[in-house]
Amino acid sequence: MNLTPDQIIKRPIAMTEKAARLRELGDEAPVKVIFEVDLTANKIQVREAVEALYDVKVTDVNTLIQRGKTKRMGRRFTKRSNWKKAIVTLKVGDDIPFFEESEE
Repeated sequence: MNLTPDQIIKRPIAMTEKAARLRELGDEAPVKVIFEVDLTANKIQVREAVEALYDVKVTDVNTLIQRGKTKRMGRRFTKRSNWKKAIVTLKVGDDIPFFEESEE
């Protein structure tokens, strides 16, 4: 199944405490960015998609499947769907600016 880079990378996960901590380790440490990716994508496809979309060099990709939580909807319990998370390590000096930081 051939997926385009836009289909592989669904969204960045930048607003969690862990994601912010991984991005701001320091200048000499490599930056790690977290993405929600397609459930069927493998590490090689994630690496190629990030390099194509953001024009950076990826050194490592770690993936994990987040299991859907059981939630209550009225009287019934339903399960949210599973999703895949990718922690992408960039080359030292590369960064992906998700939000424009304006200095005032």
